[in-house]
Amino acid sequence: MLLVPGFMLDADLWHEVVPLLTEYGHGPATYADLAKDDTIAAMARRALADAPPSFVLVGFSMGGYVAREIVRQAADRVSALILIATSARGDSDVQRQRKAAIAGQTAAFKGLSRSAVASSLHPDHADRDDIIVRIQAAGQRLGGDVFRRQSLIERRDERDHLGTIACPTLVIAGEQDQLRSREEALELHRGIGGSRLEVIEKTGHMVPMEAPQRLATIMGQWLDQQPRG
Repeated sequence: MLLVPGFMLDADLWHEVVPLLTEYGHGPATYADLAKDDTIAAMARRALADAPPSFVLVGFSMGGYVAREIVRQAADRVSALILIATSARGDSDVQRQRKAAIAGQTAAFKGLSRSAVASSLHPDHADRDDIIVRIQAAGQRLGGDVFRRQSLIERRDERDHLGTIACPTLVIAGEQDQLRSREEALELHRGIGGSRLEVIEKTGHMVPMEAPQRLATIMGQWLDQQPRG
C-alpha cells in the first residue's frame, strides 16, 4: 500500500489508520515523500521510485492529485485507488492570486496557525488539541522551503480526463469538509467509471485524523471486495 499525504503533511497523517488497516490484512505501508519536489509529476516519479512493484494507492487532498498522476505514469502497478478529501479541479482565480502573493513574500515561515488548522476540521473537532498539535508539528518538520514549494504547485483541471482511470476506485469525502466540497467528490465519482463514493459523517477535511477508525473500516471493507493480484 502506497500512502500519499496532503499539503504540509507527512507520514504522521496515517499514524492511526495504518495499524487498523493491518488488522484487516492490508499492508505493509509505504509512504510517499512530497517534500522535495515542486511539481505534481515529479512528486509522482519520486513516489514510484520508492514504491513496491504493485500496490494499493491512497491519496489524501493534494496527495489525490499526486495519486492520479501516479496512475497516469504507471497504471499497471496500481491495483486499486482510494481518493480521500480531494478534487480534480484546477486552481481557481482566488488560488492563483494567493500563489502570486506567496511568491512575492519574503517573510520567514512561522508555521501553520491554530485558526487555519482548526478551520479545516469539523466544528465538533475545532478544539481538539491532539489533532491541531499534530498538524502544526508536521508543518514545523517540513519548514518554510517546503511550504513555499507546495503552495506554488500548479494543479491542473483533470475533470475531462478522469475516464482514463481504469482501476477499482473508492472516493471518500468528509461530511463537513470546508476545503473540498461534496460536489468535488461527486465529480470524481461520476468521472471515474465504476467508482464508489463514501461520505464519513461528522468529519471535516482531515478525515484520517478526525475519523481513523471509520476511515479504516470503509477502506478495509472495500479492499476486501477487490480482487487481489
